[in-house]
Amino acid sequence: MKNCTKRLLKEIMQNNKEWQAAYSVIEQLECAGFEAVIVGGAVRDAILGRPAHDVDVATNAMPDEVKSIFDRTVDIGIQHGTVLVIVPAGSVEVTTYRTDGEYTDHRRPEEVQFVRSLKEDLQRRDFTMNAIAMRRDGSFVDFYGGRQDIDAGVIRAVGDAQKRFSEDALRMLRAIRFSAQLGFLIESETLKAMQDKADNISWIARERIKAELDKLWVGKDVFNGIKKLKESNLVNYLNGTFQAHDWSKFNTQDKLLGWAYFAVLQGDHWREVLGDYRLSNKEMAFVKAVLEALKALKNGWTKMDYFLYTQQELEAASYFAELRQLDVQMPQQSILEIQTALPIRRKQELIVKGTDLLKWSGIKGGPWVKEALQAMLEAVVNGECANEHHQLKAWFEREYVRKQENT
Repeated sequence: MKNCTKRLLKEIMQNNKEWQAAYSVIEQLECAGFEAVIVGGAVRDAILGRPAHDVDVATNAMPDEVKSIFDRTVDIGIQHGTVLVIVPAGSVEVTTYRTDGEYTDHRRPEEVQFVRSLKEDLQRRDFTMNAIAMRRDGSFVDFYGGRQDIDAGVIRAVGDAQKRFSEDALRMLRAIRFSAQLGFLIESETLKAMQDKADNISWIARERIKAELDKLWVGKDVFNGIKKLKESNLVNYLNGTFQAHDWSKFNTQDKLLGWAYFAVLQGDHWREVLGDYRLSNKEMAFVKAVLEALKALKNGWTKMDYFLYTQQELEAASYFAELRQLDVQMPQQSILEIQTALPIRRKQELIVKGTDLLKWSGIKGGPWVKEALQAMLEAVVNGECANEHHQLKAWFEREYVRKQENT
């Protein structure tokens, strides 16, 4: 595995600018007499053969010493020892080795103490697989058995699991998310500590919880992740219904699909539940559209449904109908083919405007104008009238004005 990993890292170096930038920074720090290594998820993912994009560097150089070495730096987290270093190959976060002070909010330490020891720095990290450092020559520094746990497919807390989760309760959700992403098991003592400390998740901001669930939804084994939520007792402190069997066949690379499916499983309470996780207005609008499209599918989609909803929204609704084994009328053609065949795809394409209706009718404006435009739009989409001025005028006089006069 060692030679295989080195070949992989060489390939990464040649094809990935983030790694090239990190190695450039390490080289300059070493030339200045300091120690510097790559740490965190990038090392874990490299060992697993997964692409890594956030390639962070840790060093025994103090923040001021880091800033003195490089021409361009930004203090992005100087109080915690993090400096953004900008080099020709890109930008790299460089953090001084540190130990953490007391955690009073179950999320972040009140203070940090900078140290010169890499071992002390790695000791404060969450899981052994994330506590591996890599030197510029491709060799690893692994004090806590992280590579062995990666080989075994195990998520294990560094040191005392009870302490790790008391310090930062979000680490429990990270364990669940990693389990879903990587298909790893959670080591028994680590899981026991999660069960004991599960109530501490209530201290964590909903935005942070949402960020972890974003990643859970796109994991390769969401089913396993949901099972672990229940086994860890975390499910008792999270809003919403989490039933593992509902997720047994779910698979996506789009977090929005995850939230939309989660909403389906919440029934009539979906808006309240998803609102608690602080979804954006855009995300909530997508979820709402998917649920409406799924409801419409029960009677079979009309041309107006294909017009109103995007391809993504309709495909999501169709996928959920299959997952839930609903008795619905599935489209016989591809959604894209049906949408492409529609006379128009957007409301803005309707050639007639409200001013045309006022001119044709001689009637004072009011709510009727919006209603008439909507009726006209539906006529065009359904193929009852061509999107041309003279045909739309004739349709308007025949189908709308006269009907209005008779009511």
